[in-house]
Amino acid sequence: MTPYADFSYETRPVRVVFRPGASVTATPEEAERLGLRRLLVLSGSRGESGARAVAGGLGDRCVAVHPGARMHVPAEAADHAVAAARAAGADGCVAIGGGSAIGLGKMIALRTRLPLIAVPSTYSGSEMTPVWGLTEHGVKRTGRDPLVQPRSVVYDPELTLSLPLPLTATSGVNALAHAVEALYAPDTSPLVALMAEEGVRAMAGALRSLAAGPEDLDARCRALYGAWLCGAALGATTMGLHHKLCHVLGGTFGLPHAETHTVLLPYVLALNAPAAPEAVAALRRALDTDDVPRALRELAGSLGAPRSLAELGLEQDDLAAAAAEVTGQPYPNPRPVTADAVLGVLTAAYEGREPETSGAGHPRTVKESGS
Repeated sequence: MTPYADFSYETRPVRVVFRPGASVTATPEEAERLGLRRLLVLSGSRGESGARAVAGGLGDRCVAVHPGARMHVPAEAADHAVAAARAAGADGCVAIGGGSAIGLGKMIALRTRLPLIAVPSTYSGSEMTPVWGLTEHGVKRTGRDPLVQPRSVVYDPELTLSLPLPLTATSGVNALAHAVEALYAPDTSPLVALMAEEGVRAMAGALRSLAAGPEDLDARCRALYGAWLCGAALGATTMGLHHKLCHVLGGTFGLPHAETHTVLLPYVLALNAPAAPEAVAALRRALDTDDVPRALRELAGSLGAPRSLAELGLEQDDLAAAAAEVTGQPYPNPRPVTADAVLGVLTAAYEGREPETSGAGHPRTVKESGS
């Protein structure tokens, strides 16, 4: 029996508009299509200028700009944004930016049922999922609800031209992580596998091009296309160990989201590879390599991305506590999630070792980073 002899797949109601310049030109059209006339425009502080440009395109449909998005969506930031939406009498929201801004829009949608238009400026893929996240009292919680799925997604590659190369790398590998986990998720399907493999191929190729020319608009288009596919694959499947680790390290220990994804992905994949042969075969095809964990690490490193959890500010004394928190609740993963296995992944990633899949599937050192 083939691995896809028994599956289900649910199509999610989202409209996608993809073209250069669409953030200003298409966002008002999408608002009109949805019948929205009082929009709250959301962003983080870094993306406020882009948000105000979109607000200008909306004209009198924009009732306020709220640049209060923060990494990992702290509960107080969500509270302030919900209050801003209610005070403005908003009938919808437009979130412009990466996962933080779109995540903030999702929390407004969850609490108020207001429709959300997403205008991504990074490759996080959050715009294509019904997944929300909220950090409160040092713990990041996630959930799924169709209410938070953006009704329209406006992809404008020109918005990503200003992404610095290291952020381009970490945001892109964040998207790759979505596809990797979707490939070996228990609820994957033939369509998800096609989207994930093509997403990895498009994103990896685009990142290689961007390493040589960060202002290459065609490469930016391909990267955003890859992020769309990787995000859609994750939106249709269940997250495993990799995303759980990133949520714990971000919510509890304050590590930056995309950078944490980038450091951890090769090590978690090395752990899971022996139990996910079909996923690894797809990744080998997409990346044109026989050693997927090493190829992912080298790709990120070639664009100036961080190589270790220590670089991100994690303390060695935090490794055991993080491993215990990650293994404290069940979730699906190709291999059993044990404290020893998770601590092994975290230790290797903390030290920045080059990952390689051993016979048992555990990361081991073949040479130290930088050697």
